[in-house]
Amino acid sequence: MRLPADAVLLVIDAQEAVDDPRHGGGDVPRADQNIAALIAACRAEGLPLAHVGRQPAASAAPRAIALRPLDGEIVIVRHAASAFVGTDLEARLDEFEATTLVLCGTLATHALEASARHAGDLGYQVFVVADACRAADALDLRGRLWPAEDVWALTLAHLKGETATIVDVATALRAVATAKARRRRGAGTA
Repeated sequence: MRLPADAVLLVIDAQEAVDDPRHGGGDVPRADQNIAALIAACRAEGLPLAHVGRQPAASAAPRAIALRPLDGEIVIVRHAASAFVGTDLEARLDEFEATTLVLCGTLATHALEASARHAGDLGYQVFVVADACRAADALDLRGRLWPAEDVWALTLAHLKGETATIVDVATALRAVATAKARRRRGAGTA
């Protein structure tokens, strides 16, 4: 995985899901740690972040401090499944001349999947960081309960290839660490 210097991290519904028991399936603590690591790495490298949720990020759960946006980071309050519908997200990304998006957060709300698909349709290169995503158990139309781990795996399988490249957090962190290195080397500030 190689990220251009214009890559943007989209953190989708991460703050809201922290205290929602429906999003407790899978390895939530590890996913939250991985999301926090991605946020910290992007901040350290000066890559832009966009925090997306149904409620303002300021109302995030107290234990989600590491996931909260800092002043100057993009905050989008979504009103539809896709973070692009009815918001200025695309215009905000255009300010950075973004061509590549790295997504993490909650799969259970379908916003991450919808946003990834929408981003792909808009022409962005999309990466989804699998182990920085959480899912929830889901009940199908026949009444079968699908464990969060299965929902997580199937959602990522649907996105893989057609819409996004699926990567792990170690790969994403390495790519973030080098995204602006080429630019710094070119400017003589490596």
